[in-house]
Amino acid sequence: MIAPSDGTGRWGWRLTCAMTLLVYIFMFAPIAATVVLSFNASMFGGFPITGFSFHWYEVLMQNENVLSAFRTSLWIALLTAMLTTMVGVAAALALVRFEFPGKASVNTLAILPALVPETILGVGLLVLIKAIDQPRTYLLLLAGHILLALPFVVLVIQARLIGIRRVYEEAALSLGAPRGSTFREITLPLLMPAVFASALLAFTISFDNTTASLFWRPAGVETMPTQILSMLKVSISPEVNALGTLMIVITVGVPLLGGIVAKALSGLKKRQPQMGD
Repeated sequence: MIAPSDGTGRWGWRLTCAMTLLVYIFMFAPIAATVVLSFNASMFGGFPITGFSFHWYEVLMQNENVLSAFRTSLWIALLTAMLTTMVGVAAALALVRFEFPGKASVNTLAILPALVPETILGVGLLVLIKAIDQPRTYLLLLAGHILLALPFVVLVIQARLIGIRRVYEEAALSLGAPRGSTFREITLPLLMPAVFASALLAFTISFDNTTASLFWRPAGVETMPTQILSMLKVSISPEVNALGTLMIVITVGVPLLGGIVAKALSGLKKRQPQMGD
């Protein structure tokens, strides 16, 4: 993007750059402050910093409530990633490769949860389970996380599947390969970058979910985000900053890792000899 050469245009360009910079500062300054304050040696969770220390991370690792919340979030996120990936691959394959009555409606329903605010989904499901006298359970919490993550998995797999030419599958089928073997030996390896990336995306969505988990978690059960909210009700201590920093590392690092691995897998596929070479 090139800045305009006239005087009025230059001032407009500078104003745009300044406003953009202020927006980024507004967005990322709290995150930076949380990370910095997590290493503050002081027992007060604020400035000025009295020294550099890992003490609050050590205290965090000895907090049984935090460890329990971490284990809960971890296994729910892992199950969510595994189940949504399997269902998402099957759904995307059906929506892209096959024609059937009501296909457009199914496609809309598959991505609809991504278009509805989480608060609306959370309250709606909570009202439903109250109406049918269904207690809040781990299974309900897991189902809710799958509902939230599935649209994103379907969209990622669909985008990759559309880019895969059907000629590879048709060639295998014409040579007598069963559809199951064709999918396993041809389609799935080409889909692996998107499968891996969507699994990590589903893991991040589940692990970092706050709004819906507040409505769906069983009584007395905390996930990592809800544990942070519970700790904030007492005080903003360096221990909370340390926990927030760990959440930032996980929720930012996992998608970055997924993007790097997906790009590497895509590069390997591109370097493979193509049909007809």
